[in-house]
Amino acid sequence: MAIFSVYVVNKAGGLIYQLDHYAPRADTEKTFSFPLDLVLRPHDERVVVAFGQRDGIRVGHAVLAINGADVNGRFMADGRDVLEFLGNPANYPVSIRFGRHRLSSNEKLMLASMFHSLFAIGSQLSPEVGSSGIEMLETDTFKLHCFQTLTGIKFMVLADPRQTGIDALLRKIYEIYSDFALKNPFYSLEMPIRCELFDQNLKLALEVAEKAGPFGPGS
Repeated sequence: MAIFSVYVVNKAGGLIYQLDHYAPRADTEKTFSFPLDLVLRPHDERVVVAFGQRDGIRVGHAVLAINGADVNGRFMADGRDVLEFLGNPANYPVSIRFGRHRLSSNEKLMLASMFHSLFAIGSQLSPEVGSSGIEMLETDTFKLHCFQTLTGIKFMVLADPRQTGIDALLRKIYEIYSDFALKNPFYSLEMPIRCELFDQNLKLALEVAEKAGPFGPGS
């Protein structure tokens, strides 16, 4: 079981804090000869597998590195276009690392804002007044848990579907936010949280939740 990440979104829908706690490693690196037996296509400013699967490489995986050098979107470290490089027989054999694309800071900001809007839509669709909004979204690989405070701050945790004690963890994160962000004289409401004590206590709470599940009295 694992907790993957934590997001804190202000009442206007802006992402004010994000922590990647655990990321499953699904990278696969293989050496290929020409011609490449996978079909690659540009997608959202990166190069992804469009057709063909082998040895753990799946459709949708992105090209992360070539010959040990990290790839930046559609371009190699030296500025060469990835697809042009892989289309040249003279560059083979070549080592390519594939894996799940890592979200950029801008993508995280955009997704947090989208969830804020989805949360509002969920509240409006409720047949009863006073809906709490979306509290959980479930997929086969993770669950997104959300807790909104009375002031409109949203705390979101992405965790393994089998992880227990998330409701208690969300409230613990709210306590940590109250103790180490709101009580910090240098912190401004609704602004990004940059506080070392907040970081330290949040990471400790995540570790406790992963190992022991729900928080006990006085935790």
